Amino acid sequence: MGIHIKQKGYFKHTLNALDTFSGATFEPILYAYGQKGVNALAAATPRDSGKTAESWKFRIDKEHGYLVLNWYNTNSNEGVNVAILLQYGHVGPGNAYVSGRDYINPAIQPVIKQAKAAVRTMMLNLFAGKAVPAFNKIL
Repeated sequence: MGIHIKQKGYFKHTLNALDTFSGATFEPILYAYGQKGVNALAAATPRDSGKTAESWKFRIDKEHGYLVLNWYNTNSNEGVNVAILLQYGHVGPGNAYVSGRDYINPAIQPVIKQAKAAVRTMMLNLFAGKAVPAFNKIL
């Protein structure tokens, strides 16, 4: 007793579309939206000296075959990230609790949404005219 597998079909269009996609570069889109995110975060950061607002940066990492856009803040006080203290709250002078303020999520979510739309548009343009309807359902 064995397993019988029968393949039937023509995969030229699918393979051509995948070849097109594999040659695409998303770094310019991620770079543009990385900088937009830095600007949005800087504008939304509560200001005292302005140091935390000016300390937003981004990087594009390659992890397990994926590109990942990361935003981070380099301002710290005694080893603690000041942007996180502002976001979630902290104990201030005289042991008084200073409430956090959710400023990161409202600032960055529109940028993430725009970046996803830009990547989606690029992918749809890559597949335009190709007979691969399954990709349009995924995207």
